[in-house]
Amino acid sequence: MRLIFKSVAVLVVLALLLAGGLWFSLYEFRPALPTQQLFVNGRILTMDSDNRVVNALLLEGEQIAAVGDGDRLRALADENAVVIDLKGKTLLPGFIDAHGHFPGTGLAARGVDLSSPPIGSVRRIADLQAQLRQAESALDEGAWLFGFGYDDSLLAEQRHPTREELDAVSATRPIYLMHSSGHLGMSNTAGLNAAGITLDTPDPEGGEIVRDADGMATGLLLEHATDLVAPLAMDFSFFDFITMSDLAAQQYLAAGVTTAQSGGVDTRFLRGLKLLSDLGRIPQRLIVWPLADKSAEDLDSGLLNAESLHTARFDMKAVKLIADGSIQGYTAHLHQPYYRHPDPSFRGFPRLSDQSLTEQLVKYHCEAYQLAIHGNGDEAIESILNAFAEAQQRCPRDDPRAIVVHAQTATPAQLQRMKALGMTPSFFVAHTFFWGDRHRDRFLGPARASRISPLQDALDEDLRFTVHLDSPVVPMDIGRLLWSATTRQTRSGAVLGEEQRVDIWQALRSVTIDAAWQSFEELRLGSLEVGKQADLVQLDRDPTEGAEALLAFKVERTWIGGRCVYQRGRDDCELTE
Repeated sequence: MRLIFKSVAVLVVLALLLAGGLWFSLYEFRPALPTQQLFVNGRILTMDSDNRVVNALLLEGEQIAAVGDGDRLRALADENAVVIDLKGKTLLPGFIDAHGHFPGTGLAARGVDLSSPPIGSVRRIADLQAQLRQAESALDEGAWLFGFGYDDSLLAEQRHPTREELDAVSATRPIYLMHSSGHLGMSNTAGLNAAGITLDTPDPEGGEIVRDADGMATGLLLEHATDLVAPLAMDFSFFDFITMSDLAAQQYLAAGVTTAQSGGVDTRFLRGLKLLSDLGRIPQRLIVWPLADKSAEDLDSGLLNAESLHTARFDMKAVKLIADGSIQGYTAHLHQPYYRHPDPSFRGFPRLSDQSLTEQLVKYHCEAYQLAIHGNGDEAIESILNAFAEAQQRCPRDDPRAIVVHAQTATPAQLQRMKALGMTPSFFVAHTFFWGDRHRDRFLGPARASRISPLQDALDEDLRFTVHLDSPVVPMDIGRLLWSATTRQTRSGAVLGEEQRVDIWQALRSVTIDAAWQSFEELRLGSLEVGKQADLVQLDRDPTEGAEALLAFKVERTWIGGRCVYQRGRDDCELTE
């Protein structure tokens, strides 16, 4: 999915002239870090190459100085070291968001959350309309009514709301709803009119304006067709952006996430995030992927330059491309037709032609960028592999780590090719819970559904991978993510593809050290080893105890660079207990 904040950059600059000095002062004059901090009496999961478990950890400033036995580390600590007694609790590296859309989980600060259970409460279209009406009454005249998170396959009617049903909420105010997948949207008549969509408006390449038998737009927009409306509806103010970022940052800290990702942004959005990071408004380390189709000129001109943007807390990493859409939106590009669809031959469609995909991959690969390519359907993944093979042939690189994002229906043969090409998948494995039953019964059928997010197949190929939540597509809940990787249970309690489950240690590695590796950060992040940054998370129980512990654990404290930035139930952090 992609988030759009049309006016962020200009307003950021204006607001910084007024408020930046104050924020900078608050950031710069935080209390100094203790010279040393000594963690003792804990179960400390280092996530090093041996998955060592120790009972003590010594920090010096922002870095890890020693790991091991408590008695030995006490001897290394000076008399002024701050001692943190873990009291048997578990400490491990801060979780790394391998792929998401920060600050998308903060959308509730600006829009209407239309999610169905277990995330929200919308069960039918009447519920959706009621929530929209309530929000509409509080809006200023002329403002867009924006909703997000609705899922047609979870509504009792088993369909999208119609344009007329949104017109019943308001015939005059433009409305836009972003589907839970982020790849589809719905608009009312006023919204379509505001975007200038008429009988004569052509479908954009890689998108579709869905129309009725008379050629009238139904309000449903697929893939690139959402670009006609979404920038208008999501033209959020700078202060909206700040509020959303603040909310998202706290949600991520409470989940133990110390490195967040905004995986697919335009230049304005990227600049806004960079400024907030520089001001200390975003406490997490932030990895940002510019979108090739939205930032091409700025990448080519050098306006977006990874070296000049780099700080200890901010990095512009891979260039992002999107090859297809979403399985649950019927827009992922499959090799075989969807299991149940009105058109029995329908296989979805690509967002980019093979020629365009290849040209762009070759261009950015040969310019030494890392690549991240969204591919859900196996046909789209095949196109990605073919294009990247061409890029490697033109400009060979020993360790490119090009990321196949989601890789939902990757086949064993495709995983083998990824390994050979120096690629790495990031699996949206929580699909097994959130959409698994529907993948089996509606979208893919039992055989293909049992192989979505094929983690064990990747392990069999010695192919290093990560797992992610694609937040805000689903909430930022690392426990649920790890649980999904190890159990593959669906909402109904069925197990979807038992043979693709992995053990808890492997799941933990995929959100710590392997996630750091995938972004070329393994030398400073992802494990508790001497010399690395002290990004830590303390849990109330040991997540390696079993699957139920993964769903039940709570994050008690989160540290970034040795500084405690979150403590459950408190507004600030205690240095000692």
